Amino acid sequence: MTLPNPAELIAQMAIDLKAHLARRKIDEPRFIGIRTGGVWVASALLEALDNDGPLGTLDVSFYRDDFSQNGLHPQVRPSELPFEIEGQHLVLVDDVLMSGRTIRAALNELFDYGRPASVTLVCLLDLDAGELPIRPNIVGATLSLEAHERVKLLGPALLALERQDLASASSLNPPSADHPASANKESPR
Repeated sequence: MTLPNPAELIAQMAIDLKAHLARRKIDEPRFIGIRTGGVWVASALLEALDNDGPLGTLDVSFYRDDFSQNGLHPQVRPSELPFEIEGQHLVLVDDVLMSGRTIRAALNELFDYGRPASVTLVCLLDLDAGELPIRPNIVGATLSLEAHERVKLLGPALLALERQDLASASSLNPPSADHPASANKESPR
């Protein structure tokens, strides 16, 4: 399977998002990207929409329900929301939707800042592997992968998608005797 071109997906997503917002009569949405890939996609979407409004960023590391299993990501940074959340129409952007747990964490964090009027979920890719009842309103492409496969967004300057094979990665890096269960853990995304 050939992976889609992110630039082409974002161009179509911008058209779809504009129509979605118009149908819902949302004139001034506030954009929030989930760090890191979601911020890259949100920036590209804002550019495609010719929107120079502020971009909020969320780091959901402390809100994830698998924090105790996977530990804390080594590059945790504070969330930055340059606008009020209360009563706003939000466009929440992520790069890859897999289990739905990152989106659940993002919604939990957003509601700690206030109650938005609405949240529109935009994802570059939906891997159709949901563990929670979460689906994007706008999606660039839906892919079905094998259980041992993942897709990673590379960027930020030129966005590209990379397929990762966890089976071959685990054969290259077998678990150590000291940490047999945690040597090859990957965050579910």
